[in-house]
Amino acid sequence: MEQGQAQGRDAVKLTSLSSKGGCGCKIGPGELSGILSSLPKTERDPNLLVGTETSDDAGVYKLTDELALVQTVDFFTPIVDDPYAFGQVAAANALSDVYAMGGKPTTVLNLVAFPIGRLDRSVLADILRGAGDKVREAGATLVGGHSIDDNEPKFGLAVTGTIHPDRVLTNAGAKPGDRLILTKPIGVGILTTAIKRDKLSPEEIERVTAVMATLNRRAAETMEGYPVHACTDVTGFGLLGHALEMAKGSGAGIVIDQPQVPVLPRAKELADEGVIPGGTKNNYRHVESSIDFAPTLSETERYVLCDAVTSGGLLIAVEGDQAEALHAALREAGVEAALIGAVTDAHPGRIVVRHGKEA
Repeated sequence: MEQGQAQGRDAVKLTSLSSKGGCGCKIGPGELSGILSSLPKTERDPNLLVGTETSDDAGVYKLTDELALVQTVDFFTPIVDDPYAFGQVAAANALSDVYAMGGKPTTVLNLVAFPIGRLDRSVLADILRGAGDKVREAGATLVGGHSIDDNEPKFGLAVTGTIHPDRVLTNAGAKPGDRLILTKPIGVGILTTAIKRDKLSPEEIERVTAVMATLNRRAAETMEGYPVHACTDVTGFGLLGHALEMAKGSGAGIVIDQPQVPVLPRAKELADEGVIPGGTKNNYRHVESSIDFAPTLSETERYVLCDAVTSGGLLIAVEGDQAEALHAALREAGVEAALIGAVTDAHPGRIVVRHGKEA
């Protein structure tokens, strides 16, 4: 290819154009909290129902006694090589924050950074087409967007949703006695790093892409009507990072049963071979002082629990005696849900990870 000639869609390998991919691009939780803590406090608007205090998935602003807005934004560098699939995954990931709050997405704005002189315009068209299909699947409407010329491609959405002010879910309402349900398998960061290193078969790529591109809409709609006390989606800070935010925000302890956590095939095998994203290692360093790991857990198993997920599932804290019913309803709806732990009044703000039957 001549210098400056744009790459066509058949030649492009999107993941080669960035050093990090998907939610692994996030600034680490430790660094981010340090930066945000240095900012001056502003006077609280009484209509702001959910702000930045508990690191929740989206902001919620009350308009009337019957209506509140849910607002979020998410974008990242390519997580897969196929442009259409990248658009789908990025859209599903951004829409997920609204579902995690119990809301319904209504409008979206595209956020585009694209090397217009290096890649064929058809690549961007395919990204936008993939995102548009997911937005329509969510029942939302594209109303515009913003684009810049950038050497490193990035894509995502700003999403606005709606919810009744009395039905807002946060990551800070978990109660002792609740049980925890996770609606998608983890290990995504490890597998997508393997994509960059050409270590996955086409079938394995298709599997992890399908997980990331699946909307959390069905899971969110299924949990309506059940006594759910808290919810968050599992993304860049990993299962344990987001569970720790729930524990601290709720002032409760959390127990995770590691054997019950669904993990994508080959994730542990690849991690054993050293295929571990930098974001996953950062997550582990950030949470390890707040986690009581079972001594029988290997280092690899600990990394998998901290793996930086892109477009992960919902982590739901539901009243204990309704957990089995919700789990069954989710499975019947086609959601890959698993009961993975519980909320306790012991060790508030900490997580215990069990490896077997040990207490």
